[in-house]
Amino acid sequence: MLLLALDTAGPVVTVAVHDGTRIVGEARGEGAMAHGELLAPAIRDALASAGRAVGELTDIAVGVGPGPFTGLRVGVVTALSLASTLRLTTHGVCSLDAVAPDRSDEHVVATDARRKEVYWAHYADGRRIDGPHVDKPATVATLHPDLPVVGRGAHLYADVLGRVTPEDAPLDPSAALLADLVATGRAARLPLEPLYLRRPDAKPAAPLVVPGAVAPAHLSE
Repeated sequence: MLLLALDTAGPVVTVAVHDGTRIVGEARGEGAMAHGELLAPAIRDALASAGRAVGELTDIAVGVGPGPFTGLRVGVVTALSLASTLRLTTHGVCSLDAVAPDRSDEHVVATDARRKEVYWAHYADGRRIDGPHVDKPATVATLHPDLPVVGRGAHLYADVLGRVTPEDAPLDPSAALLADLVATGRAARLPLEPLYLRRPDAKPAAPLVVPGAVAPAHLSE
């Protein structure tokens, strides 16, 4: 296996390469409105740091959300383009699953959904048992008043959510964690379709066309 994993569900574009045993390359770029510009260089950098070429890939995994409309679309379109051209095995994963997958305690993952809301899911024994959902932080606090909360949403709304995990806890989905979930067979697979949870503010002119989406021709061999 040579797996390329990527996530564009949050403000950080994150990419990792996994050889079936361990992470061998990583790259990231930060810019909430620049996913299309950041993803192609991040993929090239992750492959370069792994010392591998795009033609060697066997699998591709992508966080399908929940997240903002444009960011998710960039990641999913890129994964679909690479999978189709290179005939890769595809893996769709809920992005919230890649925030803190190794926690064994019962907890909530909450990321920023904008509009003063959070995307969230409930986990126990390393598995998602409810969600994902999008709600006001106060709703999450009412439903799970005693659980620790992980993720960027937890820090943004610490005054409402209460039991926020330490500062060094993950804030956003990680492609490295996502890749490890897939490689170890722990990922709950989803279709390669963006998981929006709510209607987008703007609709694309054509289905699955995003400026800046990566095609294999843009990646160095």
